[in-house]
Amino acid sequence: MNTPAHFRIGYITRARGLDGQVVVRTFDPGSLALEEVVRVLLVFADGSSRGLQIEERSAHGGECTLTLEGIADRTAADGLVGATVVVFREDLQPPAEGECFQGDLIGLEAVDEAGLSLGKVEEIWNTGPVPILVIRGPDRPELLVPFVDDFVRTVDLAAGRVVLRPPELLE
Repeated sequence: MNTPAHFRIGYITRARGLDGQVVVRTFDPGSLALEEVVRVLLVFADGSSRGLQIEERSAHGGECTLTLEGIADRTAADGLVGATVVVFREDLQPPAEGECFQGDLIGLEAVDEAGLSLGKVEEIWNTGPVPILVIRGPDRPELLVPFVDDFVRTVDLAAGRVVLRPPELLE
Protein backbone atom coordinates (compact mmCIF):
# COMPACT_ATOMS: atom_id res chain seq x y z
CA MET A 1 0.00 0.00 0.00
CA ASN A 2 2.49 2.64 -1.12
CA THR A 3 0.45 5.64 -2.17
CA PRO A 4 1.31 9.33 -2.28
CA ALA A 5 0.08 9.50 1.33
CA HIS A 6 1.45 6.19 2.72
CA PHE A 7 4.59 4.07 2.85
CA ARG A 8 4.91 0.39 3.68
CA ILE A 9 7.92 0.30 5.99
CA GLY A 10 7.88 -3.19 7.46
CA TYR A 11 5.83 -5.89 9.08
CA ILE A 12 5.06 -7.24 12.52
CA THR A 13 7.18 -10.33 13.12
CA ARG A 14 6.07 -11.37 16.59
CA ALA A 15 4.57 -10.41 19.92
CA ARG A 16 7.01 -9.58 22.70
CA GLY A 17 6.30 -10.10 26.36
CA LEU A 18 2.90 -10.30 27.98
CA ASP A 19 1.91 -6.62 27.85
CA GLY A 20 0.92 -6.40 24.16
CA GLN A 21 4.19 -5.22 22.62
CA VAL A 22 4.96 -6.13 19.01
CA VAL A 23 8.24 -6.34 17.12
CA VAL A 24 8.43 -4.66 13.71
CA ARG A 25 11.08 -5.57 11.15
CA THR A 26 11.59 -2.69 8.73
CA PHE A 27 12.25 -3.31 5.04
CA ASP A 28 15.16 -0.85 5.31
CA PRO A 29 17.26 -1.68 8.39
CA GLY A 30 18.49 1.92 8.45
CA SER A 31 15.00 3.42 8.45
CA LEU A 32 14.24 5.92 11.20
CA ALA A 33 10.59 6.26 10.23
CA LEU A 34 9.25 4.56 13.35
CA GLU A 35 11.23 7.00 15.47
CA GLU A 36 9.49 9.96 13.80
CA VAL A 37 5.84 8.92 13.69
CA VAL A 38 3.17 8.79 16.38
CA ARG A 39 0.75 6.55 14.50
CA VAL A 40 0.79 3.60 12.12
CA LEU A 41 -1.68 1.88 9.86
CA LEU A 42 -1.62 -1.91 10.00
CA VAL A 43 -2.72 -3.71 6.84
CA PHE A 44 -3.68 -7.35 7.16
CA ALA A 45 -3.54 -10.19 4.61
CA ASP A 46 -7.31 -10.04 4.10
CA GLY A 47 -7.03 -6.39 3.01
CA SER A 48 -8.48 -4.93 6.19
CA SER A 49 -6.58 -2.22 8.05
CA ARG A 50 -6.41 -0.67 11.49
CA GLY A 51 -4.92 2.65 12.56
CA LEU A 52 -3.15 2.73 15.93
CA GLN A 53 -1.26 5.29 17.98
CA ILE A 54 2.26 4.47 19.14
CA GLU A 55 2.59 4.80 22.91
CA GLU A 56 6.21 3.64 23.30
CA ARG A 57 9.01 2.40 21.07
CA SER A 58 12.53 1.08 21.26
CA ALA A 59 14.79 0.30 18.31
CA HIS A 60 17.39 -2.44 18.22
CA GLY A 61 19.25 -3.94 15.27
CA GLY A 62 16.87 -3.36 12.35
CA GLU A 63 13.83 -4.05 14.50
CA CYS A 64 11.63 -1.84 16.60
CA THR A 65 9.48 -2.86 19.55
CA LEU A 66 6.21 -0.93 19.74
CA THR A 67 3.59 -0.51 22.40
CA LEU A 68 0.37 0.36 20.55
CA GLU A 69 -2.69 2.00 22.02
CA GLY A 70 -5.40 -0.53 22.81
CA ILE A 71 -3.12 -3.59 22.51
CA ALA A 72 -2.82 -4.59 26.14
CA ASP A 73 -1.96 -8.28 26.20
CA ARG A 74 -0.12 -11.06 24.40
CA THR A 75 -3.29 -12.38 22.73
CA ALA A 76 -4.08 -9.01 21.15
CA ALA A 77 -0.45 -8.62 20.03
CA ASP A 78 -0.40 -12.12 18.52
CA GLY A 79 -3.40 -11.09 16.40
CA LEU A 80 -1.27 -8.41 14.73
CA VAL A 81 1.60 -10.70 13.67
CA GLY A 82 2.10 -10.62 9.90
CA ALA A 83 0.46 -7.24 9.42
CA THR A 84 2.22 -4.77 7.15
CA VAL A 85 3.17 -1.55 8.94
CA VAL A 86 2.36 1.61 7.01
CA VAL A 87 3.27 5.18 7.94
CA PHE A 88 1.80 8.45 6.72
CA ARG A 89 3.99 10.71 4.57
CA GLU A 90 2.71 13.79 6.40
CA ASP A 91 4.16 12.42 9.66
CA LEU A 92 7.70 12.20 8.24
CA GLN A 93 10.32 14.87 7.74
CA PRO A 94 10.55 15.54 4.00
CA PRO A 95 13.66 14.16 2.28
CA ALA A 96 16.57 16.52 1.67
CA GLU A 97 17.00 18.23 -1.70
CA GLY A 98 17.98 15.67 -4.34
CA GLU A 99 16.87 12.74 -2.17
CA CYS A 100 13.67 10.71 -2.04
CA PHE A 101 11.98 8.14 0.14
CA GLN A 102 12.73 4.59 -0.99
CA GLY A 103 8.99 3.99 -1.07
CA ASP A 104 8.69 6.63 -3.81
CA LEU A 105 10.78 4.42 -6.11
CA ILE A 106 8.28 1.54 -6.08
CA GLY A 107 6.21 1.63 -9.26
CA LEU A 108 8.54 3.90 -11.24
CA GLU A 109 9.16 2.98 -14.88
CA ALA A 110 12.78 1.90 -15.28
CA VAL A 111 14.44 2.89 -18.56
CA ASP A 112 17.97 2.66 -19.85
CA GLU A 113 19.95 5.72 -20.94
CA ALA A 114 18.53 5.41 -24.46
CA GLY A 115 14.97 5.49 -23.09
CA LEU A 116 14.24 1.77 -23.66
CA SER A 117 11.86 0.38 -21.04
CA LEU A 118 13.38 -2.18 -18.68
CA GLY A 119 10.21 -2.67 -16.61
CA LYS A 120 9.02 -1.24 -13.31
CA VAL A 121 10.64 -0.98 -9.90
CA GLU A 122 8.63 -3.56 -7.98
CA GLU A 123 10.75 -4.07 -4.85
CA ILE A 124 13.76 -2.73 -3.04
CA TRP A 125 15.98 -5.18 -1.21
CA ASN A 126 17.96 -3.85 1.74
CA THR A 127 20.05 -6.90 2.52
CA GLY A 128 23.54 -5.59 1.86
CA PRO A 129 25.54 -2.37 1.98
CA VAL A 130 23.36 -0.62 -0.64
CA PRO A 131 19.70 -1.00 -1.60
CA ILE A 132 18.97 -3.15 -4.66
CA LEU A 133 16.21 -2.12 -7.07
CA VAL A 134 14.24 -5.12 -8.34
CA ILE A 135 13.03 -4.36 -11.87
CA ARG A 136 10.44 -6.61 -13.49
CA GLY A 137 8.89 -6.29 -16.91
CA PRO A 138 7.06 -8.42 -19.41
CA ASP A 139 9.27 -10.50 -21.68
CA ARG A 140 12.40 -9.68 -19.66
CA PRO A 141 14.27 -11.49 -16.91
CA GLU A 142 14.22 -9.86 -13.49
CA LEU A 143 16.87 -7.16 -13.25
CA LEU A 144 18.69 -6.35 -9.98
CA VAL A 145 20.34 -2.93 -9.93
CA PRO A 146 22.35 -1.51 -7.00
CA PHE A 147 21.07 1.93 -5.99
CA VAL A 148 24.36 3.75 -6.56
CA ASP A 149 25.34 6.54 -8.98
CA ASP A 150 27.20 4.17 -11.35
CA PHE A 151 23.92 2.37 -12.11
CA VAL A 152 21.15 4.82 -11.23
CA ARG A 153 21.68 7.83 -13.43
CA THR A 154 18.59 9.91 -12.52
CA VAL A 155 15.40 9.60 -10.54
CA ASP A 156 12.55 11.73 -11.87
CA LEU A 157 9.58 11.33 -9.54
CA ALA A 158 7.50 13.90 -11.43
CA ALA A 159 7.88 11.91 -14.67
CA GLY A 160 7.49 8.60 -12.83
CA ARG A 161 10.73 7.11 -14.07
CA VAL A 162 14.24 6.16 -13.12
CA VAL A 163 17.06 6.12 -15.68
CA LEU A 164 19.43 3.22 -15.21
CA ARG A 165 22.67 1.88 -16.54
CA PRO A 166 22.16 -1.80 -15.69
CA PRO A 167 25.25 -3.65 -14.50
CA GLU A 168 25.41 -5.88 -17.60
CA LEU A 169 25.59 -2.76 -19.81
CA LEU A 170 28.79 -1.52 -18.17
CA GLU A 171 31.01 -4.07 -19.88
